[in-house]
Amino acid sequence: MYESAAGVQVFGYVIILVAGLACVAGLIWAFRLGSKVRRREPGPPRPDEQPTMPPSGPVHEVQERREPDEVPRAADNSERLTPHQLGNVGTKRADDQQRSRWSPGSSGSFGGGGGGQT
Repeated sequence: MYESAAGVQVFGYVIILVAGLACVAGLIWAFRLGSKVRRREPGPPRPDEQPTMPPSGPVHEVQERREPDEVPRAADNSERLTPHQLGNVGTKRADDQQRSRWSPGSSGSFGGGGGGQT
């Protein structure tokens, strides 16, 4: 009775050992495959291949006021507009590019705690 119980326990240890060896073999295979793929890839760019600044100098961001663009109307009310007829931008450049200024005496924002206009 004791011999059969010991045989089952040894069988479990053997299965764990085989599974561990399979995992190690899989990791070694994956590492070798990765190193082969990396050897085939081109090397890092040389200093003369690096990006350079344009001759006109650095590009700066542009600030502009935008306003909603009107949705075009179909020629016939029964006709449906397709996405390419609507365009891809929902705003357009505003005619008046003056920034709106804060007026003294008005609260800065809703719930800002200011006294508001008096």
